[in-house]
Amino acid sequence: MYPMLPLALGATIDSAFFNLDKAIFTFFGSMQNEVMTIIAKLFTSFGDEDFVIPMVILAVVLCFFKKTRKYGFTLIFAVAVGTIVTNLALKPMVERVRPYNTLQLSDFWAQYEVWYKGAGSLSESDFSFPSGHTTSAFEMAIGLFICFISENKKKIAWIFPVIAVLTMCSRVYLMVHYPTDVIFGCLAGCVAAIIGYLLAKLVLLIFSKVKFLDNIDAEKLFKKGINPKAGIAVITAVVVAVFCFSFVRLMTEDEGVKCAYSAEYGGEYNCNNKARTGDDAIKYPGIDVDGDGDIDNLCKIHSKELNPQK
Repeated sequence: MYPMLPLALGATIDSAFFNLDKAIFTFFGSMQNEVMTIIAKLFTSFGDEDFVIPMVILAVVLCFFKKTRKYGFTLIFAVAVGTIVTNLALKPMVERVRPYNTLQLSDFWAQYEVWYKGAGSLSESDFSFPSGHTTSAFEMAIGLFICFISENKKKIAWIFPVIAVLTMCSRVYLMVHYPTDVIFGCLAGCVAAIIGYLLAKLVLLIFSKVKFLDNIDAEKLFKKGINPKAGIAVITAVVVAVFCFSFVRLMTEDEGVKCAYSAEYGGEYNCNNKARTGDDAIKYPGIDVDGDGDIDNLCKIHSKELNPQK
């Protein structure tokens, strides 16, 4: 019998979708091998903050160029909305614990553990629902998709949703999210992208009505203007460089310090989440979990649970 955790809403979702999640985990686990794991990590990099944050910075730069302003504002608004919905609202409200924690208490754990370790035993530090990586991938991909479709650039446009779907699948393949986490992450990302695009259109309308805003165009700094092909090449090079950085960081990342806390949610389990260390530990302080006199590092989840005043 699948255990009910004391985190009400997250536990309800666990129980309601357990058979669906189990079936999809089994599907992805059955195709697991070293090559597929590398491919999964490659696509999961598109949703990582090491990729998303630089893309937002690039989007800000694009806003200063009249020809690319629509793309820049769409990305900025889409990411902002997606972050608010997923990280600031749903994750702390639902409080769904990661599958590599909760499934330890189910009969499915023996199978899942093999796949989890086979995929590299990646760990996160926050709650599971919905998937932040999936939300990030879809908010950017669908935002760009709409922008390119609006300019009748259909062949280029379809590249972005394909990458987003593969990013979504990678999170389940790597066993760090329930399938239902990524499904809702996809929905959240799509909604954020649509809102982002509509807000961008509103801003562009304001720019067109206000003369001094409409005259802002960094391309004027270049005497001969910017060759469209050269501009595309530069943007592509920046995106590729940022993606390579994100991917290499993921591939070379060690497990680091794991959360020291182990609790009884109907039985013992090991918290495989990342502990918050360094400056980050100030916000998520550790405590002496085992009573040996030493401060043990905790993940964000258990820091909040054991330090409710923070």
